[in-house]
Parts: sequence; C-alpha cells; structure tokens
Amino acid sequence: MKFELREDLAVRRLITFFYREMPKDYFFEGERHDFWEIVYVDKGEWDVTVDGAPFHLEQGDLVFYGPNEFHRGGAALKSTPNVIILTFECDSPAMDYFADSRVFRLDEKERSIFSSLVKAGLESFDPPIDSPRMRKLNRREGAPFGSEQLIRNHLENLLIHLIRRKQVPHAPEKLKPVSAVKENKELEIATDIVEYMKANMSEDLTVEELCRKFQISRTNLKTALKQQTGQGVLETFNQLKIERAKVLIRDERHNYTEIAEMLGYSSIHYFSRQFKKITNMTPTEYARSVKLRALDDQSGCWDLI
Repeated sequence: MKFELREDLAVRRLITFFYREMPKDYFFEGERHDFWEIVYVDKGEWDVTVDGAPFHLEQGDLVFYGPNEFHRGGAALKSTPNVIILTFECDSPAMDYFADSRVFRLDEKERSIFSSLVKAGLESFDPPIDSPRMRKLNRREGAPFGSEQLIRNHLENLLIHLIRRKQVPHAPEKLKPVSAVKENKELEIATDIVEYMKANMSEDLTVEELCRKFQISRTNLKTALKQQTGQGVLETFNQLKIERAKVLIRDERHNYTEIAEMLGYSSIHYFSRQFKKITNMTPTEYARSVKLRALDDQSGCWDLI
C-alpha cells in the first residue's frame, strides 16, 4: 500500500531574494503587495512599521509581512545594516500564524536552516543575491544540481520550524558557557585571531606576528583559519578589511583617502585595487551602486519583479 505524504504548506514561487548592504540613512517609504515577505537582520539594526505597529529589530531577528499589509522601515540608530529580503507566495492557512507572531529571534537550529537557505540562494542566481548589481532573479548557468529546489526546501523547513513554536513553547535562547560553545581548540583559536584582526585593521599583520602572538605554528594557524573562514590567513585579513571599508563607505563620514589610512593601506590606489579585487567594483562604483539600489528599493522595485 502506498502512503501519500501530507503537505501542510508549499512555496512554489519566489519573487525576490536579496542580500542588501544599506546606507545609514536608508528609509523605505512603504508599500503593500499580495505575497509574503520576510526580512532578516544580518548586521546592524532595523526599524519597521507594519500596519501601524512599530518593531525594532537587531542582528538575528526576522520579521514577516503578510499579503496586503502595509510596511515601511529602514536603518535604525544610524547603523549601516545588512538585511536579507525574501518575497514569496504561499497560500497555506498555516501561514496565518505569522500575522500574530510577526518577529522572531532565530535560535541555533533555525539559523542553521536560514544559513543553508542563503547558501542555496547564492548558488542559484546570476548575479548572486549579495551582488549590488542584483535587480531581479536570473538563473545561473551551471548552478549546482537542485539549488532552486533547495531554496524551496529550506524555506519550507524554516517556516515549519517557526510554526511549531506555537505547539511547543519556545524559550529565549540562553547564552551557553564559552567552553560549551567552542567545538574544539582550533575553533577557539581561530575566533580569537579573527577578533584580533578586527581590532588591528590598521596594522600590517603578518603570519609570523600572529604565530608569536597566539603561540601557534604556521601550519596550525592556517588550518584553524581555513576551517573557520574557508580562507588563508592573509586572505581572511584582507576580506575583513574590505568588509569594514564597505561599512565606512556607506556611513559616509570619511573620504576614500581617510578610509585607506584607517585600514592600513599604503595608498588610496592600493586600497582601490584591493577593493576591486575582492568586490569586482571600485570604492566609487560600490558607493554609487549602494545609493542607486537604495533609491530603487525606496521606489518598491524589488517587489515588482
């Protein structure tokens, strides 16, 4: 006898999927549309109003906008937030849950699901969802097998886990002792090294200096960072510098020469070359793209695709 599996909710159509790096003064005047939207705060803080009700979101928070609900919002407290926006169609009655339980702080399991969802999104489209040049969803030629289906599967999985909260009370996630969070010594060392890099971005750090500082061999240093970041030592440091540069550019309080000096680059020309090497854009092109994208977003273009 064949057993037909029940389907409690299904996502068959994705309208938009963006990773946005926002300027500090970004504000969206608002709109309503006939499909669902979720916004996840990956960095910074975000203020929204949904049908007149205000909500303040911090890193790790996710908010739902239901079909035909008027919503508006933008950067909070002059932060330069990074947000992930998905819009999609789902007509399951179970989705009514999100009209009452609108804002969620994702727990460890839910963050893992959401991370897998974002990974599938990065693999599926050209340009990728985190590109400033992303305006609409276009299939990526040669995308890994099943990547679009994984988007649907991970999104449905996330929705199911969140809906289950109404059946099993969800206690706020408690901070675990550091020793319980660290999976192994290499992870602990890699985390400390990354934090040290962030605190010393203006310095010309070398592998040898890091080895002395953390009393670790070159091999163990490279292995630890490779496992944690997927990159080599200097590649990790350069990536952190460029990510910081992007925030400073969006903050608009420093010119490019000042940013180059703050991040330890010997000249603005070297800074510009390194920036383009990692982002495929010059700092000027990046700044222009962020501003144009923000203007596009304020006109509601991301929901009209």
